[in-house]
Amino acid sequence: MRVLRIKYGPRERSVMHGHPASVGVHLTDGHARFTFPGGKTDELHVTAGEVRSYPAGEHLPENLSDQPLELVFLELKAQPAAKKATSVPAAKKPATKKATKRKSR
Repeated sequence: MRVLRIKYGPRERSVMHGHPASVGVHLTDGHARFTFPGGKTDELHVTAGEVRSYPAGEHLPENLSDQPLELVFLELKAQPAAKKATSVPAAKKPATKKATKRKSR
């Protein structure tokens, strides 16, 4: 996990960049616009203390407020690829001594 503290000044605009799937803990109220590759945009209103999940992807964020926008951003590690099942040979049983009967005399 990577932890970032993000702060955008009033009306500040970033550059196109990407993150893995993440969780944001918003420290201030905010109003932001995200522009995605291809031109689609989404506007977001958040409240201080709000926690949101964000999918992995590229975006260009812009603070639409006259106040700073601050959050702690937790980037989650990607899940490792599932390993292919391999057959494991059965464990050998430990050798046992055969019980031998002693002949009575």
